[in-house]
Amino acid sequence: MNNHAKALTALLIVLILISLGLVGGGFYLLQKEQAKNVALQGELQTATVKYRKAEAELTTAKKMNSELELQLSEAKGKVEALNNELQQEKTSHQESLDKLGQIQAELEQQIGTKSDLEKKLNIAEEDRDKILAKLTELTSQKSQLKEKIKELESQTQQANAQSSSGQGVELGKIVVAPESSAQPSQQKEVPLSGLEGKILVVNKEYNFVVSNLGSKDGVKIGDMFSVFRKNNYLGDVKVEKVHESMSAAGFVDPQIKDKVSEGDKIVLKAQ
Repeated sequence: MNNHAKALTALLIVLILISLGLVGGGFYLLQKEQAKNVALQGELQTATVKYRKAEAELTTAKKMNSELELQLSEAKGKVEALNNELQQEKTSHQESLDKLGQIQAELEQQIGTKSDLEKKLNIAEEDRDKILAKLTELTSQKSQLKEKIKELESQTQQANAQSSSGQGVELGKIVVAPESSAQPSQQKEVPLSGLEGKILVVNKEYNFVVSNLGSKDGVKIGDMFSVFRKNNYLGDVKVEKVHESMSAAGFVDPQIKDKVSEGDKIVLKAQ
């Protein structure tokens, strides 16, 4: 009986020791698990912080991406606008080149026109010099004519003096046409050739007119011209001196010198 009690006691002690060992082991494992749990919670918190940080960074990245997309869109719009401006500049440049070419062509034309005008001016100056030379010649002829008239007057005075002193002077016959034949309205009509001009100068003192017709128009010494004013016949003049661009003609009837004026029309009579 005692042995059996001892055995039970020993078994109980062993069981108690085992239970104590198990409890100690369980407590150790529990403590270790709690430590792991605490460590995991710390890691979870760290991971949560990192996740939130990453999420914030992702949000920032998305925002930056949106801003970059907006900037990219704006940049594309600017690039497109710059391309349009560049195209417009190219078009304007081409138009400027075309205008420049047109201006150069007009300038060359103006240079050609200037050259032609200079040639015409030179020709006009040459014509002026010729006219001045002809005017000088006419002035000289007028002076010579005055001298001849003075000489004739002197000779007439000498002839009158000789006649009054009894010396015989033989005069040539002077033929005077009947007065009726001298009237322009009763002259026989002569066909006109069609060559027309106008009277530039009327010299009543020396009984001649100067017209704008000359040798370049086919006028010759001895040609007869009829004078008209508004289709009214005034009389005839006969060419006595011919120059290149003008001629001098005397009055066929001296009485018409008071009728003729500068600007009257003259028409060549057919031969």
